[in-house]
Amino acid sequence: MRDVRYLASDALEGRGTGTAGNDSAAAYIARRFSGLGLAPAFVSTDARVCTRIGNAAPCDSRFVQPFVARSVAAAHAGLQGELPTQNVAAVVRGSDPALRDEYVILGAHFDHLGRSAFGALDPDAVNAIHNGADDNASGTAAVIELARLLRRNPPKRSVMFVTFSGEELGLLGSQYFVDHPPVPLEKVGAMLNFDMVGRMQEDRLIVYGVATAQELNDIVAKANAAAPLRLTATGDGFGASDHSSFYAKNLPVLHFFTNVHEDYHKATDDVDKINALGIARVVALAERVTRAIADRPQPLTFVRAVAAAPSMSTRENTSAYLGSIPDMGATEVKGVRLTGVRAESPADKAGLKAGDVIVEFAGKPVNDLYAYTDALYAQSPGDTVDVVVLRGAERMTVKVTLGRRN
Repeated sequence: MRDVRYLASDALEGRGTGTAGNDSAAAYIARRFSGLGLAPAFVSTDARVCTRIGNAAPCDSRFVQPFVARSVAAAHAGLQGELPTQNVAAVVRGSDPALRDEYVILGAHFDHLGRSAFGALDPDAVNAIHNGADDNASGTAAVIELARLLRRNPPKRSVMFVTFSGEELGLLGSQYFVDHPPVPLEKVGAMLNFDMVGRMQEDRLIVYGVATAQELNDIVAKANAAAPLRLTATGDGFGASDHSSFYAKNLPVLHFFTNVHEDYHKATDDVDKINALGIARVVALAERVTRAIADRPQPLTFVRAVAAAPSMSTRENTSAYLGSIPDMGATEVKGVRLTGVRAESPADKAGLKAGDVIVEFAGKPVNDLYAYTDALYAQSPGDTVDVVVLRGAERMTVKVTLGRRN
């Protein structure tokens, strides 16, 4: 709760990406990792980062991964589209010499909305501080507590703890991290994500992603049996949080989540509504899951899980479904670059792949994400359309028969 209270305090003004409060949160997390005796995740980083984020206490820049968050959505809304910010990461080295060069990643985003109405669900709360106690000071605090517990008794494989910035602008920090990882991604066995774990009610917990490896459903079920929660285990690895960036790189993922509530993305998401015991129970389950994965003799068996077409849409009466996962941070690209495609979706069946850049859809030019969604939403389920993509230097056209959203 001490971590939640600091991160969700008015002094940090909601930890908006690119703000002083976000920088202060990053410095605080780096100091917490250092104080727990964790090793920095990065070999070296520009020491000037600490001048910018260091506050009064010393800052070890090797915990910090600076990057520029480039948000398509923010730029489209007329806001600043390029924001200097940072991820923060640390490592507990594994106890087994044969396995310690393999990793399990535990992550959470520490940014929130700040004072901006962009993304807020209470737009009338002008200039209000959106403290984001549940979203996602709770997940960040869970990762810090897991670092403390696993540092005390390391598992066989190493564990990396990563807190991301830029999530609220489109998973920008996690996307940067997987594109610039401090260790080879083929050495990463799984990623566990903690986003909104602070409002548990009636012992209920949702864990998404159990279908992303053959063994995960059993691992989660056995871990839960030790101190049962009312657990719903479901889903593939794509979703509106940072685990999606890792799943797009063909890594097994889990997302721990205590569900949405009426304060989501509102200025009322404050510390006094946090269920501290609930976070502790999530942490206890996640520690058992982490140890089960990290101590396995063999790696997990990755599965491209099949999910139902998502039912949420930003437009009413639109049901055409492609199954593409856009890269929300690809502002330098003219078109829409794909982070991935959902298994057995229309996009997958047509042969679209991660890295493809959609430049034309159903005869309409696609210069950005908004032109793409306009073109998609003009279609109906069952329509067959031409999609023009750039794959490297090759321009190619594929025919896609659109599906229906659930």
